[in-house]
Amino acid sequence: MARVYPNHSGANGSSSSSSVGSVTPAPAGGGDGEGETVLTVWRKSLLLNFGGFTVFDGKGDLVFRVDNYSSASNGEIMLMDASGKSLLTLRRKRLSLGENWLIYHGDEAAGPRFSVKKRVPFLPSKGLASVTSRGIGSCSSYSVVGSYSRLRCTVYDGLRRPIVVVRRKEAASGVALGGDVFLLTILPGFDASLAMAMVIALEQMFH
Repeated sequence: MARVYPNHSGANGSSSSSSVGSVTPAPAGGGDGEGETVLTVWRKSLLLNFGGFTVFDGKGDLVFRVDNYSSASNGEIMLMDASGKSLLTLRRKRLSLGENWLIYHGDEAAGPRFSVKKRVPFLPSKGLASVTSRGIGSCSSYSVVGSYSRLRCTVYDGLRRPIVVVRRKEAASGVALGGDVFLLTILPGFDASLAMAMVIALEQMFH
């Protein structure tokens, strides 16, 4: 088994490495378009025996983390930076037609920034889910198309431009690494933390 070699120190201050398969960081700017951000997403928490995500940039540095999925049963998941600071909090919306997750700034409890809603099968709608802004005077909307369970999906903006792409990561030999490791490619200028929050919501809906 090969290893993950993140460029960060664990909770005890020592270097951390975990055996999961052949995982190396995606090269910086490794997307098809110039200036794209390419992140390597690992379906594993930095905390042992807990679910979550660990996300690395093209240099192998830790950029995002979700350390505990047990809170997901309570309808709340927190996206943090490498130091553990809360960036965004996702909360499941109760009494909603179809699964719906609200995205809040930091750990705030009021004024959600975005809503990620799973497509309701019996309604005439394309795609997997829709993402809409909820701020005053904001009207951004996005659609998620493809198959998240197969790690082949794209987020499009209102002009049908692909702004976020989820795809499987391959080893240097060209062999796919499996479902626990994938790439998140983000268009220049789009908020990487919001892109990762979308992934977290899709994970709850489709994985």
